[in-house]
Amino acid sequence: MLIDVVRVTPGADFTLELEYDNGERRLFDARPLLAVKPWTPLSNWSTFRLARVEYGTVTWPGDLDIAPETLYDRSRPINGDRVWSAPQQQPA
Repeated sequence: MLIDVVRVTPGADFTLELEYDNGERRLFDARPLLAVKPWTPLSNWSTFRLARVEYGTVTWPGDLDIAPETLYDRSRPINGDRVWSAPQQQPA
């Protein structure tokens, strides 16, 4: 059963806070993918921060995406107590 992503918040540390249609929240670390084609353009913060949800998964301009099952399988649950701050600034 595939669960759709309904919200994404990119972090300045190249993580994605994901919310799924079942209410579950998970954190995906994208750093391992940033050196691998076709995702190398995402190593630029100005591109990575443009993450958005389309068709139940996370996409970026230039027809880049990450399969929803990869996002789920390689992410970890976020503790319900965790408070997310305002959108993060570009790393120094």
